[in-house]
Amino acid sequence: MNIHLENVNIQSTSGPNHFASKLIKYLDTTFDLDKAPDARLCFIESHRKEFDDTPLFQRLDGIYFNTVQDYKLQNKNIKRTYDNADGVIFQSNFNKELITKYFGEHKNSVIIHNGADVEYIDKVPPLGNLKLDKYENVWCCAASWRPHKRLSDNIKYFLEHSSEKDCLVIAGSKSEDIAKHDRIFYVGNISTLQLTSLYKRSKYFIHLAWLDHCPNVVVDARAADCQIICSSAGGTKEIAGPSAIVIEEDEWDFEPVDLYNPPLLDFSKKIKNNWDIDYNMNIVANSYKNFIEKEVK
Repeated sequence: MNIHLENVNIQSTSGPNHFASKLIKYLDTTFDLDKAPDARLCFIESHRKEFDDTPLFQRLDGIYFNTVQDYKLQNKNIKRTYDNADGVIFQSNFNKELITKYFGEHKNSVIIHNGADVEYIDKVPPLGNLKLDKYENVWCCAASWRPHKRLSDNIKYFLEHSSEKDCLVIAGSKSEDIAKHDRIFYVGNISTLQLTSLYKRSKYFIHLAWLDHCPNVVVDARAADCQIICSSAGGTKEIAGPSAIVIEEDEWDFEPVDLYNPPLLDFSKKIKNNWDIDYNMNIVANSYKNFIEKEVK
């Protein structure tokens, strides 16, 4: 089976593109653009003007619902792809519930959570750093820091729950004010290798984002043996593992909201996480293959 990927840039380290690299590595098929495709796998939306007879599969990591943006226009081409897709892959149960509310039920869909390249992670050594050597426990977090990712809440949680023997390392581009503290270190955008090495050095990974779908950083951090700290709102808890610390939030009714103005968190509201999915990329890739092969003649 030969698959053509659409709307993918494997040179990018963003969540969807990082996942695409893992899928290429583990999916037992070819991705040769010089040969006719048996199927097309499109990430989020297709930009082709017309669809052909080749089976089209859409991998969805969410849609737009931010009331301060024209979310209906932003969703227009995603829905066009959705309506023309022979199969849709949702990244989480939360993801499916949201999208089917806005787009309607799809005739052929499946939920496949994101996976981690466990083989690669196991080979990466923990980060060696003299500054970190002074601390007993390393905490970390990583994202493209838009307001709903709640960097300030991550920092607040760390400062309230850590000891003087703990430090926090923050990776990713910053778009909000940063807190200056002698136990908090900002490293900006770093490579996949450096990020994995940081996970391997860390005890905790904080991801208190509001209404996130299935963040790859959480899957990878969990595979590196970090204990995850996350919010109950969204799909993050589905891949955070049974040992995760989950901060309970009010249930969202899936109506459009001001996404960049998330509600306040009450850190005392901790709940048990009952989700325990298999995050190994071998399993995930096989699920993709089985779903796609059913439609390939």
